[in-house]
Amino acid sequence: MADTEGDNGLWRGTAPLLLASKSAARRALLEAARLPFAVVRAEVDERAIEAQAVEGGAAPPAVALELARAKALAGASEHHGRLVIGADQTLALGDEAFHKPADRAAAKAQIARLAGRTHALHSAVAVARDGAVLWATVESAHLTLRPLDDAALEAYLEAAGDAVLSSVGGYQLEGLGIHLFARVEGDHSVILGLPLLPLLGFLRSEGLLL
Repeated sequence: MADTEGDNGLWRGTAPLLLASKSAARRALLEAARLPFAVVRAEVDERAIEAQAVEGGAAPPAVALELARAKALAGASEHHGRLVIGADQTLALGDEAFHKPADRAAAKAQIARLAGRTHALHSAVAVARDGAVLWATVESAHLTLRPLDDAALEAYLEAAGDAVLSSVGGYQLEGLGIHLFARVEGDHSVILGLPLLPLLGFLRSEGLLL
């Protein structure tokens, strides 16, 4: 939980926002913007939601949006009258979607698959209150890994340790993962999984920010 309500003269809300996400990167983005918020649980079956969306023909950006909406609604169902932020991110190489690797071998295989290619991160954010999604959007960033031989892959995996299992693609761009990349195109907050600029715009439209 972060309570920065007294530190941001731009904030006009009467209650902190609620963030339905366990992501440290998303928390850090809101903290840096000095938005008052608390973290809440949002239990959803992500794989079932994704499978249903894909079966209905949803591309990776739409899958991210469905997941963000589901998380916002799940949080809002437990906290009546409060604004709940849900967020999610998908990684796709073309139309091929990736998930968090189960082990080091899976992480190595994923990174090897992405090496020398450009993939997309699709980050969605939704805001819900009392059973309704008030607003949602998805934005994308495009990232190109440099070519990597087996020695470079092994060195990275050894240095990064278990952190490679905590994110889609097996890297954290804000950390050691930066060494894997040749080019990054996109907003930093989108890459970290929470499109902050459009979220701030929504909050301003609601009279919650100057």
